[in-house]
Amino acid sequence: MDLRHLRYFVAVAEERHFGRAAERLHMAQPPLSQQIRQLEAELGVELLHRTTRRVDVTEAGRAYLERARAILTDVDEAAHHARLVAAGSVGHLAIGCVGSATYSLLPALSRRLTEELPGVDFSFRGEMLAPDQVEALRTGAIDVALLRPPAADLSLTVHTLRRDRLVVAVPVDHPLARRKRLRAADLAGADLIVHSADRRSVMYDVVLGLLRDAGVEPRIRHEVGETSTLVTLVAGGLGVAVVPEPVTALALDGVAYLPLAGAAAGVELAVAHRADRSEPHLARTVGIIRAAI
Repeated sequence: MDLRHLRYFVAVAEERHFGRAAERLHMAQPPLSQQIRQLEAELGVELLHRTTRRVDVTEAGRAYLERARAILTDVDEAAHHARLVAAGSVGHLAIGCVGSATYSLLPALSRRLTEELPGVDFSFRGEMLAPDQVEALRTGAIDVALLRPPAADLSLTVHTLRRDRLVVAVPVDHPLARRKRLRAADLAGADLIVHSADRRSVMYDVVLGLLRDAGVEPRIRHEVGETSTLVTLVAGGLGVAVVPEPVTALALDGVAYLPLAGAAAGVELAVAHRADRSEPHLARTVGIIRAAI
């Protein structure tokens, strides 16, 4: 017995006529009758009662018809689901975003992903530092990361998306706020708010390297874990902060953003995932992200 026998039987049982069932199945009537008799012989029960004018379904046939329909439905749904998986149209993905991407990219990106892949269940985690993202990728807590390189982990595949310029976030009543642009040397003596060194923030290393290259000894007053907290402290007048330009999307009263001259190199933004992950829906998601940014 195979699935063909089930489809043949369901067609005859529903049409109550071998000729119409044969037309529905696009086959000749004699082979169809033969297949149904073989099915009945294998089962050892009469499924159909035949007369010269019509075909009636026996009690055993009605019970078999119900189960046969369910089996065929399950098989068809399984095939459909397999095709969706192969096409990368279904699945679940958790995406972790670095702070600046959370504000500037995530709103539009989440909309695009859900529009282009409506069958994929996306979840998003914002305000993640790069080291935390790398660890979350390793453990499977997230599947894709929008992070600031370097991500020195050979188990990851990393694609650079773009390079963001650096700006300085200053309180609007700070003397530096009167400038049109700043240099790293202008931050000498200024109270600095930075991402936490304890959490191995990429931006911590970038900012301190930038200042020391300019001969400025950093005067760190506050270390924070989230970019939103960093900008909030700037708004509160507690110091200034060097941040990637996309952070300007976080527009808080009391904060002015000034271009940082001489820092043209900026910082990279990249998308990363584990190199041993090759699911179609992950590949399509990474492709959409690379095309969108």
